[in-house]
Amino acid sequence: MTRKLAILPFVLLIVVVLLSLVFPGFPHISAHPDQVDSGDTAWMLVSTALVLIMTPGLALFYGGMVKKKNVISTMLQSVISMCLITILWVVVGFSLAFGKNVGGIIGNPATFFMLKGVLNGPHWPAAPTIPLLLFAMFQLKFAIITPALITGAFAERIRFTSYLLFISLFSLFIYCPLAHATWHPDGILAQLGVLDFAGGTVVHMSAGWAALVCAWYLKKRHEPNHKPARISYVILGTGLLWFGWFGFNAGSAFKADALAATALATTTCAPAAAGFTWIIFDAIRGRKPSAMGACIGAVVGLVAITPAAGFVSIPASLTIGIVSAVVSNLMVELRTRTSIDDTLDVFPCHGVGGIMGMLLTGVFAHQAINSANTTGNGLIFGETHLFFVHIIALVGVSVFVIAGTYILLKVTDFITPLRVSAEDELMGLDLSQHGEEL
Repeated sequence: MTRKLAILPFVLLIVVVLLSLVFPGFPHISAHPDQVDSGDTAWMLVSTALVLIMTPGLALFYGGMVKKKNVISTMLQSVISMCLITILWVVVGFSLAFGKNVGGIIGNPATFFMLKGVLNGPHWPAAPTIPLLLFAMFQLKFAIITPALITGAFAERIRFTSYLLFISLFSLFIYCPLAHATWHPDGILAQLGVLDFAGGTVVHMSAGWAALVCAWYLKKRHEPNHKPARISYVILGTGLLWFGWFGFNAGSAFKADALAATALATTTCAPAAAGFTWIIFDAIRGRKPSAMGACIGAVVGLVAITPAAGFVSIPASLTIGIVSAVVSNLMVELRTRTSIDDTLDVFPCHGVGGIMGMLLTGVFAHQAINSANTTGNGLIFGETHLFFVHIIALVGVSVFVIAGTYILLKVTDFITPLRVSAEDELMGLDLSQHGEEL
């Protein structure tokens, strides 16, 4: 980042410092009775840490797949998301996602500005036994990993400064509205009855569709074919992602109870089935069973079970993993026949995995699993309402993310060019953007 380009981010940091002096965040005396449960709070502290470790896991997962000359830049894109999105979340992101409802699509940015009133605020309705601050920090980790997921689509060809601007805009104008619409009790999707236990719509569909638009907008790389730098990184990253995903899904129960155990079990079974299915499906088509395939399949299973984790049975989670792995595998093959250079197949895996998870939630959800939050039973149980609600939401969310991402890319590209030069790309982003090499 040149000195000239660094001026604006530095000014923003100075503004944040000044805001922290004006809004020190001291707690006010709470008028509501304290209902904090120590067991639930302990579990959510652990879950919050588990979700955070997913982003370094993603850095390894993506970093191992790119060319050796782009490993550092690809991994840094995930790490810097942990820094930048945290600042945005504290200043205004949490308010936009979970602040006072405005039209069912966004929160009032003044509600929790600079986390005002959060330190000792009233409990969030969906998490009544943990501090509001802990709920805010747990949700932050979801906000961090979502834009990081997109990076696999434009890996090896995006300018670092442009990336910082784009993920800032994406977080504020796409992620936060989707989180509000889906997880705020007055959100438009929540009111419609959409079930998204831990982020199939908010996280994976949004990242997947955004990745597809980004890959199309940034065009092909000059060296589209490459050999993965470190498959061992991919394996390690998969392990960290799977480990952290227990906090991602089971933590979304917001209690240390049977529902959390159910979500943990489904989050164990779906990726296991998907990872095994991926390599078997490859073998049926004459390919060797690969470590890369097993890892990608497992992650697809994790993505697909995310919206369904607390709404479906364990046998259903196996089916979700198997079906999603087959569909995503076919989509990867289909993508290679197009002109779209989605570097690490983010859309076929995360986007399609999220879509399959959302649709199959509408097929397999049952009130016996989660009677408090399930708005109806799935298609397989003879009820159609939930399934068709999910189809409507699927179309609406897809249009919103596709159109919104395109606009944000145009805005970013107008302010600072998105792509590196051909010379910098051929040199590698590690050296050309960061002056480092593996």
